[in-house]
Amino acid sequence: MASCRGQRSTVGPECVSRLFKSVVNMVKSKRFVVARHFDGLPKESDFQLVEEETPDLKDGEILVASIFSSVDPYMRTLSRRLSEGVTMVGECCARVAESKSSDFPVGTVIVHQYGWRTHAVLDTENQDPPRKAPADYPKDLPLSLLLGAVGIPGLTAYFGLLKCLEAKEGETVFVNAAAGATGSIVGQIARIKGCKAVGSAGSDAKVAWLKELGFDAAFNYKTVSSLDAALKEAAPNGIDCYFDNVGGDFTTTVLNHMNLYGRVAIVGGISTYNDKDPSSKGAFPYKAIQGKQLTLIGFVVSRWLDQWPQGKAQMMQWIKEVCDHVSPLHYITNFFTEY
Repeated sequence: MASCRGQRSTVGPECVSRLFKSVVNMVKSKRFVVARHFDGLPKESDFQLVEEETPDLKDGEILVASIFSSVDPYMRTLSRRLSEGVTMVGECCARVAESKSSDFPVGTVIVHQYGWRTHAVLDTENQDPPRKAPADYPKDLPLSLLLGAVGIPGLTAYFGLLKCLEAKEGETVFVNAAAGATGSIVGQIARIKGCKAVGSAGSDAKVAWLKELGFDAAFNYKTVSSLDAALKEAAPNGIDCYFDNVGGDFTTTVLNHMNLYGRVAIVGGISTYNDKDPSSKGAFPYKAIQGKQLTLIGFVVSRWLDQWPQGKAQMMQWIKEVCDHVSPLHYITNFFTEY
């Protein structure tokens, strides 16, 4: 498991302030732009690294230096809406390097979706201001978790499972892409809530890791004789709650294994993200939906934006109290210097 503990600074805010002020006028920002729209899997040639001067700050603005940038599957779909030459989308964790906002002094750690860039100038007074890291964020937790288990992936798992699916003790929860940033948290929260956690992943190594996390059952969907048979074996009593990250034909099969009054939370469609026509996959089994009286809910985690502080507090508590409750896995690479 990659760790960023050694990358975190332990100097105080005053020292950070002096350091940033001494270099701020020399800062040049690097950013990745979309050179061409993806055709199938993203390729290195689809991106271009651009360097530019950071502008002078206006009142209410801050200059931030990126610490971490997220790389997530959803970016493949959002990138279709971007014009070529636009900064690649993505959420970032950053530290304030220069400030003309009393609410965001130098040294403040923030999170914002300003994309893949080393530095950014942000308006703290517009409709999409940067979000501060929780005041009680544990000092011994890596800041990268603000983009993971304590960020959008973790909150998606938290609210999707507890608000959309309303998972109850004794029920069976199935999640696909279970070894991902969101799926792995879904299974762990399900176990905390007394549910049976079942997951699927795309390699034997991932399946082994899911079992280490405490999943009751997990299988490699790429090597099973059939998805239908694998679901029957992993969830012989059917599925009560389905957390869907994949969509397409995979979901068509899963819906036939749902129990009466089962609930489905649709958050992603990874199986279609590389397709030019995402709607071409997955027949809708209306008979199963109607006959089993299923509830299907599509959601975006910003729906509970006003409850994010409570969700983050709970995730931090689970991580800190007992690591076995929620064990986040994250991979870190310095892609600005390795590009």
